Amino acid sequence: MASKRDYYEVLGIDKSASAADIKRAYRKLAKKYHPDFNPGDKEAEEKFKEVNEANEILSDEQKRAAYDQYGHAAFDAAGNTSGGAGGFGFDMGDIFSSVFGGGGFGGFGDIFGSGSSRRSNGPRRGADNQMNTSISFEESMFGCKKTINIPVYDTCPDCGGNGAKKGTYPETCRRCGGTGQEQTTRQTPFGVIRSATTCSECHGQGKIIKEKCPTCGGNGHIRVNKDVTLDIPKGISHGQSIRKTGLGSAGENGGPNGDLYIKINVMPSDIYTRHGNDLYVNFEISMVDAALGADIKIPTIDGEKEYTVKPGTQPDYQVTFRNKGAYDVHNPNIRGNEIVTLKVVVPKKLTERQKELLNEFKTGEPKKKKGFFGK
Repeated sequence: MASKRDYYEVLGIDKSASAADIKRAYRKLAKKYHPDFNPGDKEAEEKFKEVNEANEILSDEQKRAAYDQYGHAAFDAAGNTSGGAGGFGFDMGDIFSSVFGGGGFGGFGDIFGSGSSRRSNGPRRGADNQMNTSISFEESMFGCKKTINIPVYDTCPDCGGNGAKKGTYPETCRRCGGTGQEQTTRQTPFGVIRSATTCSECHGQGKIIKEKCPTCGGNGHIRVNKDVTLDIPKGISHGQSIRKTGLGSAGENGGPNGDLYIKINVMPSDIYTRHGNDLYVNFEISMVDAALGADIKIPTIDGEKEYTVKPGTQPDYQVTFRNKGAYDVHNPNIRGNEIVTLKVVVPKKLTERQKELLNEFKTGEPKKKKGFFGK
């Protein structure tokens, strides 16, 4: 089997290359050898895989440091030996702790399975969940309290959360001794590497439940419906979410529950259209009021506001009422504006008297001067 090429050589960069240099080189080569641009080209396909492998190692700061010090052997999962390095043993975690400092070595714990990696049967936080609820446009403007019924996870009352049938208790796994991991060793060019894998007997739990609790099925939690009151802030927009801590899926091995995110669906208004914190509304006035002027009352979310239409107001004239828009959901002291578009309504049907008056108005208008071609 041919030996792997140096990752720096694969990307065409030197060992002092910055993260930006690596990213730039990878993008160029990935595009060059991408299967979509080289259909049926096996050589290009292999080079594409080689480029991706090199980028995966060199773009990760920790993996790159390990590669710089140990080369491809740092990631040789097969653990092949050359016969010249046997006779001494060590934990690979010691090497990486010397490279990256004490307290573990990040993602390499998953590769080498050092004893310093997190125990698989430790507490694990539950998953976050999401649900939807709807409110009216008015409720979104001024906020409200809304009670919803949701499924939540509580500790099983029969087993107290241990998952075992009432009167029995979980037993410590004999295969792993309660650690949730099985220790294995293998010979490598560096010596003997000890690694840990999830226990095949207890599947990482560290305990064996011989008789599962019939109420919860052995998971220690039951799902029940619960009324939860939401404090919906004024100014909330359609699609925003409210978080309720601890009401998500149940945690494992004593870990905390996840959170619940309630997505708010705001029902559309018959009057207003919202853009950001500004509210837009169309308000109809007659052509007589537009021509002569009039005192009108325009709706706002705070109630009607008086406005004087100026004589000669043109169609689609806009009026801005400052600080009459929606509240800012993050700062209730800030409000948007209300933008009113005056829509001049032309009647479709007129009485004979109305027609006479309009004709009189029409004949009384000053005649337009003739244009160049009219002359």
